[in-house]
Amino acid sequence: MGQYILVDGYNVIRRNPQFRAALAHSLESARQLLITQLAHRYRHTPYQVTVVFDGSGKHEQHLYERRIHIIYSQHGENADQVIARLAREARAAGHEVQLFSDDSAVRQDVIRQGGLADSTQGLATSLNAPPRRLAQRFAHQMRMRALYGLDPSFKLEDYEDEPPFSRHRRPQRHQQQGIPKKRRY
Repeated sequence: MGQYILVDGYNVIRRNPQFRAALAHSLESARQLLITQLAHRYRHTPYQVTVVFDGSGKHEQHLYERRIHIIYSQHGENADQVIARLAREARAAGHEVQLFSDDSAVRQDVIRQGGLADSTQGLATSLNAPPRRLAQRFAHQMRMRALYGLDPSFKLEDYEDEPPFSRHRRPQRHQQQGIPKKRRY
């Protein structure tokens, strides 16, 4: 079972400032920015990412760019209908589906079929988030600065509810057996 991520392309482009800035230059540059950011975000994951755009061709167009499946709908069919069909097919095949769109009709259709729906802001946040390990390291550094008073602007109570930084090491043998650690002089 894999996870399918469906992105309502033009909906994301028109709703987020970073893509609207590229849209002011050209529609193609906004599409390329979205595809590039998706490729960077999901390049080391098992997710299958599909971006759907409204198209005007005689047939539905399927392109692949850096592991991102790009679909342009055919004339007479909009991207919302394609997304609903793809979600239905993926759920029938037993895959999990996650949609990124602000269009309530498409979101409800995917949710009715058992998928998850998130906003375009949720996607933008995900695209701009640092890698998990980097975020953990930064949080740990901030807690230590607050704990040891290295910077008076950091307050320990701001960082106490975060989990401690861990490298997932096994406890050493003396800790596992309850033996006190020997001191070296």
